[in-house]
Amino acid sequence: MQLILVTGMSGSGKSVVLNALEDSGYFCIDNLPVGFIEPIAESLQARSFPRLAIAADTRMREDLRSIRVTLERLQSAGIEVRLLFLNARTDALVQRYSETRRRHPLSLRPEAIEALGLEGQEESSSLLECIEHEREILADIEQLGIQIDTTGLKPAALRAWVREFLQLKAGRISLMFQSFAYKDGIPLDADLVFDVRCLSNPHYIEELKPLTGLDPKVASFLANKTQAPGLIEDIGNFLQRWIAEFEHDQRSYLTVALGCTGGQHRSVYCAEQLAKKFRDQWPCLVRHRGLSLKGLG
Repeated sequence: MQLILVTGMSGSGKSVVLNALEDSGYFCIDNLPVGFIEPIAESLQARSFPRLAIAADTRMREDLRSIRVTLERLQSAGIEVRLLFLNARTDALVQRYSETRRRHPLSLRPEAIEALGLEGQEESSSLLECIEHEREILADIEQLGIQIDTTGLKPAALRAWVREFLQLKAGRISLMFQSFAYKDGIPLDADLVFDVRCLSNPHYIEELKPLTGLDPKVASFLANKTQAPGLIEDIGNFLQRWIAEFEHDQRSYLTVALGCTGGQHRSVYCAEQLAKKFRDQWPCLVRHRGLSLKGLG
C-alpha cells in the first residue's frame, strides 16, 4: 500500500491537495492525529486498500514529534510512505485567513494561547503569533518530505504539481528544478538557489518579450547568443558532484531553484535544460513558479 502523509502550515493548501489525491483514487482522511496513522494504515493494508492519504496538522503538537518514528514503523511494515509538506509565506497566510475569515487552529487551543501569552486577545491580533509559533512546531519535520511553497499559487496549479508528485518513484532522491522571479521572492522550498540574471534578458527583445523559456525561439537565443550553456554546465557539474552526498544524507528530494527577474525566460530555460541533463540518472520534476503565477505555459 502507498501512504501519502500531507502536513505543513495551516492555510497552505492541505485541503486542496487532499481533494486532488481523492480525485486520483486515494482513500483520504483529514485532521487525523498522528497516533492513529499507524493502526489505521495497517488495518487498511490488511483489507487490501492500495492508496491512502492522510492530512495532519499542529492541532496535535505532541503527536507531530513522533512522525519520524511512525514513518519508520510503517516502512518496516511494508507500506510505501511519502510525506508532502506544504508551506507559504506569512503574508500569504495572513491574506488567506483574512479572505476566509477562519480562525487559526492554534488559536483554538488553550495551551497554545497560554504559551504565546495571548490570553484575552482577539484572533485578529494573534494571527501572526500563531503562524510563527506553528513554524517553530513544524521545523523538525519540514525536511522529512517533499516541500511545496504554495505562496501565490492558484488551486489549479497546486493540483497540477500534486499530480506530478504522484508520478515520482519512491526510493531514490528526486530532483526538482524550479524557476522563479526574484521580484516574487525566493521559494521557501528551495534547497539550492542559483541566480541566472547574469544572462542577457530576452525580455528586451521585442520578438521574444511575450514568449517564455519554453518557446524554441527563446531557447535558441539563450543557447546561441548568451553564456547560458556555460552556466548550465557549471551548475550541472556542481550538482553532479554533490547529489550523491544529499542522497547519502537520507534526503528524498532536492529542490534546485533558478531565478531571474521575471521568471519567464532565462530561469525557465535553465530549469528545463538541467532537468533534461539529469533525467536519465535521477527522477526529475520541473516547476515554473513565474509561469504558474502569470497563467502562462
